[in-house]
Amino acid sequence: MSENLLICDLTQSWSPTGGGGISTYLKEKKKFFQENTEHRLLQIVPGPEDKITVEGRTIFAEVGAPLVWGSPNYRWINRNDAVFALLREYMPNIIESQCPWVLPWLAIRHRWRNPDTALVAGYRTDFPNAQIYRVMKDLTGHYSAAFFRKVGYFYAWMTYHRFDRVYTLNKEAQGMLAGLNYHRTGVLGLGVDIDQFSPEHRDLSYRKELGLPEDGPLLMYAGRLDNEKRAYVLTEMFKQLPREMGASMVLVGDGKLSETLQEEARGLPIAFPGYETDRKALARALASSDIYVSGMADETFGISVLEAQASGLPVIGVASGAMPERVPEGTGLLGPIDDAAEMARNVVRLWRGDYAQARDRSLKLANSHNRWKQTFEQLIDIEYPEALKARDARRGGSAKGKLKRASNVS
Repeated sequence: MSENLLICDLTQSWSPTGGGGISTYLKEKKKFFQENTEHRLLQIVPGPEDKITVEGRTIFAEVGAPLVWGSPNYRWINRNDAVFALLREYMPNIIESQCPWVLPWLAIRHRWRNPDTALVAGYRTDFPNAQIYRVMKDLTGHYSAAFFRKVGYFYAWMTYHRFDRVYTLNKEAQGMLAGLNYHRTGVLGLGVDIDQFSPEHRDLSYRKELGLPEDGPLLMYAGRLDNEKRAYVLTEMFKQLPREMGASMVLVGDGKLSETLQEEARGLPIAFPGYETDRKALARALASSDIYVSGMADETFGISVLEAQASGLPVIGVASGAMPERVPEGTGLLGPIDDAAEMARNVVRLWRGDYAQARDRSLKLANSHNRWKQTFEQLIDIEYPEALKARDARRGGSAKGKLKRASNVS
C-alpha cells in the first residue's frame, strides 16, 4: 500500500541482552525500519515490568512477565489482557506473530473484532517435531509421541489457516504447510552482519582465557543448553574424539542441561562460559574457534550457523531440518540424528581432510547472500503486500500496490 503502516511484532521469544534468532531478528528489524522506511513499528515482547519506550517511529512495548524455568534470560507473557490492551490502543495494520503458542490466537481474536488487520506468521520452529515429538519420545516412547505430534500438526492447521500469510525459513517447512493444505506461504532468508561476524576478530588469547589447550581444533557451539537443541549430543561426541587430536570445546549458553553437561565434562577440555550478552564478544569467540558443532535436529534456519560461517567456521551437524540447506557440500559434514559416534568421526574427517578449503567455502557462502537488508525488503515488498491482498480478498476487496519503502529516511 502507498500509505505508511503500523506493523506489530508479537513474540514470547525475546531476550534483551543477547540472542536467539528471533531476538536478533527483532533488533535488526527495528534498525532497518528506522533507517530505511517510513512505516512505524510496534514490538510487543515480555519484560520484567510493563514499559513503553518510543524511539522515532518505533514503539517498544514490554509486558511484565515471569521468567521461564531453566531459561533465565527469557520470560513468558501470561497476561492476555495486557496484550489486547496494547493492540486496541495502537491498532496495527499488520500483526506479525513470531511464536506458535498462545500469542497467535490473541492476534486472531483481535482480528475478529478488527477485520481490517492483516495477520502474518513466521513459522520459525517445526514445533510438533521439536517441542512435542522429540521431547515426548524420550519420556513416553515413539507411539505416544507420534500421536501427540499429529495433534500438534492439527493445532498448526487450525492456527495458520486463520493467517493471511505465513513465511517459513526453509523449503522443508513450506512443504509441511502445503501438506496441511496451506499455500499462502513464502520462504524468508534471515541475515548476518558480516562486519560484526568475521574471521578478522580471531584472537589467539581466547583459548588461554578459558583455560583450554592452545593446540588442536577448538570446537564451538552457541545456543541454549537444553533437550530441544540436543546439546547432550555434543559432550557425548567429544568423548569419542581421538585423544591425540588435541581437541577442545566451548559451549556458549545456558539452559536446563547446563549443570548436567558440566558434570559430564568434568576433567575434559570443555569450557562453559555461560550466556553471552555481548554480540561483539560472541563474534570474537566464533572467530577464535575452528569448527562449529550442533546436534539440533529441527533447525528451521540457523542464524548461529550463518554467523559461524561468516566467522570462517565449517559446520558439523545433523542432516535434518534446515541444516542441509545451510551446510551444502564442501562447507562441513552432516550425520544422523543423535549419532554422537558419527558426529565425532565427521569432526575427525573434516579436521584431517581439506579443512582449509571447507573454511574458505563456508566464508564465501556466508558472504554471498543472506543480508538483513534482503530479509526486510522481502517482508515489505512481498510478504506484507501478499498478506494485505489476502485480507482484501477475505473482505471482498482488492489490494492496491506495494508498501512504501524509501531509502535512508530519517
